[in-house]
Amino acid sequence: MESKLANPAPLGLTAFAATTWLLSMVNARLFGDSSLPIVLSMGLTFGGGAQVLAGLLSFMRGNTFATVAFTSYGCFWLSFVAYVHEFGGSAPPAFVGWYLLVWGVFTFYMWIASFRHTTVLQLIFLVLWITLFVLAAGEMRGSAALHVTGGYLGLVCAALAGYLAAAEVINGDYGRTVLPIGLKA
Repeated sequence: MESKLANPAPLGLTAFAATTWLLSMVNARLFGDSSLPIVLSMGLTFGGGAQVLAGLLSFMRGNTFATVAFTSYGCFWLSFVAYVHEFGGSAPPAFVGWYLLVWGVFTFYMWIASFRHTTVLQLIFLVLWITLFVLAAGEMRGSAALHVTGGYLGLVCAALAGYLAAAEVINGDYGRTVLPIGLKA
């Protein structure tokens, strides 16, 4: 009997989308900093844990792109939780900007790698690197307007990731395209 491994991408995408959505609502100032504990809880368990798991499962399927993406962004969430909760979140804003810039550079080259994948995935990485650069600039310049703009961009990114997760589950279960995701290059 042939064993077929399930596609871990919808799990990783859903974890990314849900956690990014919550943090982006705080960044966009739709909710105050008092909402951060639920973001940290989600970041630790779903954003961090589920994405790392999706990355490891992608490794077992031989998918380098998904392995690197899910494991890295899972670790982003774990590091964010550790920074805010365990270490007090008191680094100088300019250094937080550098943290976000490092993730933005990583995301930029992942965006280039995404050109071999679907259109929706390309859009997720495009919006994400722009989001991270805007948030980094907001921290480095002390600009609340850039921070809020980054929050709204994060909401767009999360919505795209949520759509792709839904499309992968629905299309996979139906065995045909129900929700379009664009063509691979």
